Amino acid sequence: MKPAPFDYVRADSLPEALAVLKAEGSDARILAGGMSFMAMLNMRLARPKVLVDIMRLEALATIELRKGEVVVGAGVRQARLLAWEGLTGHLPLIAKALPFTGHAQTRSRGTVCGSIAHADPSAELPLCLMALGGQVHLASAAGRRKVPAEAFITGMMATAKADDEMIEAVSFPVVQGEGTAFREIARRHGDFAIVACGARVSARGIRLTVGGVADMPVARDLPPLEGTALDDALNALAFELDARDDVHASARYRRELVRRIGRATIEEARRCRA
Repeated sequence: MKPAPFDYVRADSLPEALAVLKAEGSDARILAGGMSFMAMLNMRLARPKVLVDIMRLEALATIELRKGEVVVGAGVRQARLLAWEGLTGHLPLIAKALPFTGHAQTRSRGTVCGSIAHADPSAELPLCLMALGGQVHLASAAGRRKVPAEAFITGMMATAKADDEMIEAVSFPVVQGEGTAFREIARRHGDFAIVACGARVSARGIRLTVGGVADMPVARDLPPLEGTALDDALNALAFELDARDDVHASARYRRELVRRIGRATIEEARRCRA
């Protein structure tokens, strides 16, 4: 199939892009990398009247370290973040997860903020944003606001972004003294995850985030559990996520992956912290 007809605006400035969103509302959509959105256009799952291309805006193509957090602009492609020299030192969890995000070809085009805006429950970057307790920076003609990851992602491919808003950037906190790990199971490397887990381990306890099971990534904070107590907590979480059968995996298989991959990810994070 081919997209339904639409008008195309190549924004020369952020105020211009925001003005179009204000004027067109739900009929306008932002175009950045387009790796997920172009497929939706072609299948006519999305039918905007206006596409606003922001990829020529240099002000949005920045990675900055600000007051204990890394701020990634809406124009930063995934490959650029993966190649950023400060990634492993400041955001080790994302350094471990990004190689699982699609393939080299898609990472060279797809953007970090675009993946988060798409909010696929199996995608790695929304999981990392929630695991790290990051924030989404939204901009509109009326002003700006920051929304925590837990409040921004509201369901399957659904977010708290208003029709006249766009993601200007996302920020990931830089956390010290923790071990981190990321693991996922997919049919092939680069496919969306059947189950993905990100873990942060500190002296205070464990933060485990699971994607690919519920309608959105789910984060749980646990005390520093060991042995059967950890197994019981993972079993409870596996059932709490309300997995469903689909063409990729059964609910039973997903629950077992939450138990096994969850434990393996936590144990790896502990080793990284040691």
